[in-house]
Amino acid sequence: MKIAVLLLAGASLALWALDFAPAQNKPDSGSSQIVGLENKWNAAYERGDVAAMDSLLADDFIITVEDGSTFSKTGYIAHNGNSTVHVEVSDMSDLKVRMHGKTAVVTGAYHEKGTEKGKAYEYHDRFTDVWIKNGRWQLIVSHYSIPARQ
Repeated sequence: MKIAVLLLAGASLALWALDFAPAQNKPDSGSSQIVGLENKWNAAYERGDVAAMDSLLADDFIITVEDGSTFSKTGYIAHNGNSTVHVEVSDMSDLKVRMHGKTAVVTGAYHEKGTEKGKAYEYHDRFTDVWIKNGRWQLIVSHYSIPARQ
C-alpha cells in the first residue's frame, strides 16, 4: 500500500512539473502566428505599404539599423514611404521564435537589395525582433546589425 501511495505521489509530482516546463519547449501555435506576422511585416516593407506597417508596429516602436541610428514608428514609416527608396529584394531566413507568454523574440538573417536616390545598396544582416501581445500582437523593438565577416 505504501509503495502505491508513493508511486501515485511521484506521478502527480511529475505531471505538476510538466506544467512548469519552459514555454519554449512546448509546442505553441503562437510561434507560427509570429512567423506569419514577420512575413506580413516584411511584405509590407517591400511594397511600402504604410497602412500595414502602421497596424503591425506598436505606437512606441523603435528600430536600430545597421549604422546604429534609431527610428521611432513615425520616423521608420516616413523613411519607408520615401519615394526615392526602391526595395527589390527583402528576404528573411533562419528564423527562430522564442515564446515567453505574451512576448515573442524572433532572431534571423535578413537580405535586402535595392536603390536609394538612384544608388544601389545591399545588406546582409542579422536581426532581433520583439513582439508583444496587448490585445493583438504588435512589434515593439527591432534591431539590425551587420554580422562580422569571417
